[in-house]
Amino acid sequence: MKIADPEQQAADALRQCLQDIPFLKIVQIQPVQTNYRELELLAQIKLSNKNCHLVVLFNNIGQPRQARQAISQLLNHSETNSEIYPIFMAPYISPKVAEICTLAGVGYIDLAGNCRLSFAQVYIQKQGNPNPFPQKRDLRSLYSPKAERILRVLLSTPHKGWKMQELASEAAVSLGQVHNVKKLLANREWLHAETEGIVLSSPTSLLAEWAENYDYRRHQIHDFYSFKPIADLEYLLAETCASAQLNYAFTGFSGAARLAPFVRYQRATAYVDNNLEKITSSLQLKSVASGANLSLLVPYDRGVFYKSQNIDNTKIVTPVQLYLDLKGYRGRGEEAAQTLLKEVWEPQW
Repeated sequence: MKIADPEQQAADALRQCLQDIPFLKIVQIQPVQTNYRELELLAQIKLSNKNCHLVVLFNNIGQPRQARQAISQLLNHSETNSEIYPIFMAPYISPKVAEICTLAGVGYIDLAGNCRLSFAQVYIQKQGNPNPFPQKRDLRSLYSPKAERILRVLLSTPHKGWKMQELASEAAVSLGQVHNVKKLLANREWLHAETEGIVLSSPTSLLAEWAENYDYRRHQIHDFYSFKPIADLEYLLAETCASAQLNYAFTGFSGAARLAPFVRYQRATAYVDNNLEKITSSLQLKSVASGANLSLLVPYDRGVFYKSQNIDNTKIVTPVQLYLDLKGYRGRGEEAAQTLLKEVWEPQW
């Protein structure tokens, strides 16, 4: 993330955090060291008749990994001079990073106005301000179609250790793509390295962020109506695709009902290869703008078919893909996704 004039913004954020303390006076704030990602400030303040020094390390990436690295540097300062109070600063500090700083005894400030400082007789805490600098490039990289293939593999086998080349082959992506995803997950502290390879350490956090950045409407959605009952329609779709050797997999409520029989629904949903003419003619489907009882999704990437499972002689997407798609359906879809997450998938994690 590139911040315009980080030195000025960091100094302003520090002043804003301290300005409401009546017995505190800022004597000076000066930059000590700068490089591509980091900026260090040294501030001298006066409390009543006592002088204090604050050292602020600003990093334009505020992920947990960068925070821990900055904290290590800051604690080196305070170890050599016990009168220095260390502060980590970033464009945005998430609740997790805030907790890391607090447990380490390091203050934090972000450019959104969140902060926590505790030194001498000073204690100030502000929280709850949203991130004004969403890392769109970071998110686009982690949740691009090829990167999503890697995430499906990792989430489908959360306890397995993966070597880089092995993971690239399994996900059908380049080795460079795997290294990029590994770096992004490591920054979030969502994986760790073992002798067997990399292993997810926080599958729930990864799935939650992916769901926030996933939009099933990116797929080509084709809505149809058939006079056939839903169960018959699904069976015929599966039979037609199997005989024509077409990739397909049920998702949405069609998939959920095969894992949790309590699900009730009036529309079947499935991913299919881009060969709709064969399917629509065989099933005698009518394309409709409303009142559909079958939605066929041509995926933006074939990764949705990864590890499709056979249940009751029909294929359904992986639980990971099913969760993502259900979360995209407002209301009952979100409820079904949460129920399946709690009752089916989390016990396996």
